[in-house]
Amino acid sequence: MNAAESAKEQRRITYKVLMQGFTSSQQQDMEERWAWLMAAHIVGQHAFSLHWRNHVAMLRFALATRDYPEAAGQLFRLSLVPVGHAFQRLPAGNIGRATVNAFKPMTTDPVLQRLILQAQAKAVAARAHGLSRIDRP
Repeated sequence: MNAAESAKEQRRITYKVLMQGFTSSQQQDMEERWAWLMAAHIVGQHAFSLHWRNHVAMLRFALATRDYPEAAGQLFRLSLVPVGHAFQRLPAGNIGRATVNAFKPMTTDPVLQRLILQAQAKAVAARAHGLSRIDRP
């Protein structure tokens, strides 16, 4: 596996760990659950399939919580995902929420950075053990 493939695999596993954090955090409040999704967005936004899946998850969560303005924003962002990837215009660090400008690069919030670093550490450990599947966040 070359360096580029290794980086993609690392990103995929990190993204998966973050999404598992979201799904296993059902006892947390909504903002804590959004934090998992936003961290996953930051990690996955440069890979089309991860980026698309993240906005679908955000849309589903917005609908489940009856946050209709957020749901509308996620529909808008889903329409932008193919365009952003086609033109390689993806704002680095953007959290993907409807509450922020879809075109604005952002610095990573310390809480999200901590989640990302923890997920990266788990991804590194999983790869060191030859695991392509993570069972727990």
